Amino acid sequence: MKAIVFVVAFVLGTSPIWMNDFEQAKTLARERDKLILLNFSGSDWCGPCIKMKREVFETPEFQSYADENLVLVRADFPRQKKNQLDAKQREHNEKLAERYNPTGKFPLTLLMTVDGKVIQEWNGYSNGSGTEFVGQLRAHAHGK
Repeated sequence: MKAIVFVVAFVLGTSPIWMNDFEQAKTLARERDKLILLNFSGSDWCGPCIKMKREVFETPEFQSYADENLVLVRADFPRQKKNQLDAKQREHNEKLAERYNPTGKFPLTLLMTVDGKVIQEWNGYSNGSGTEFVGQLRAHAHGK
């Protein structure tokens, strides 16, 4: 049984976790001296969001960089009934959108300081790879 738990923990531990609470993310980023990457997504209806998740965020290059340097936060806005978030999470995401995404762009990805100051904004999916996105993150992270 312990071996199964270890294997599951090892497999699950290989990719960074996307948080859904921005305040907790800020605290964690401050404690670990990391930047925050906030991604606004329509996970079940936005084609570019789905593509960015698959072709950038799920790549080994991005995941390795994120694990060492970022606290990840996803503000998701699903439309299908089966994917709806609970009321508290919807309200939290709406407040984040009011502050950081008032025009409703999807996907919108923001690199931020621990205080919530935006360092860089990516509007939409730029047709880049995980490696190219990590290069952009590195370039902008030096100015933190």
